[in-house]
Amino acid sequence: MLTSQLPSRVEPYKLAARDERLEGQVALDRMPRLAEEAGEQTGECFASLAFGIDAQGRREIRGHLRATLSLACRRCLVPLSQDVSSDFLLGMIADEALASELPASHEPVLVENEQLDLLTVLEDELILSLPQVVYHDEAECHVSSDQLVSKTDGADDAPTPASNPFAVLGALKGKDSSDGKK
Repeated sequence: MLTSQLPSRVEPYKLAARDERLEGQVALDRMPRLAEEAGEQTGECFASLAFGIDAQGRREIRGHLRATLSLACRRCLVPLSQDVSSDFLLGMIADEALASELPASHEPVLVENEQLDLLTVLEDELILSLPQVVYHDEAECHVSSDQLVSKTDGADDAPTPASNPFAVLGALKGKDSSDGKK
């Protein structure tokens, strides 16, 4: 079923029994936890979700999502556009205790009262797909290349030789050996 806007709640067991497919968009401004992690967002997240039952009888959701997010550069803090996408495989469970029975390839998704909050699932996947660090290219960054290099005072001075951390032990050993000879 192709929809322009994905519903916020679905009945996943019924969709899986009929091997349904949902494709559509969700407005990024409807995702408050994403805004906490990455700042206020505009635009849409496109998602494709295939509900089904695997060979072992597990109900699952195979999904793909993509969005263009505005993320702050870690050097200059000026936002830049970043494409984010994710492929995921979710195993539907009715109780958290059943999560351990899923294979490692499946992430558990809790279905309560035969309803699934699709918006929360997509928001979780987007948050998990956020890049660790985002930078502009050096030529485009609002921080100069001089500011990117760490400098300390007296960097031009000749390096001082490192003191030997075992010199104290050597002095003590020499003192003990001279004490032992007396």
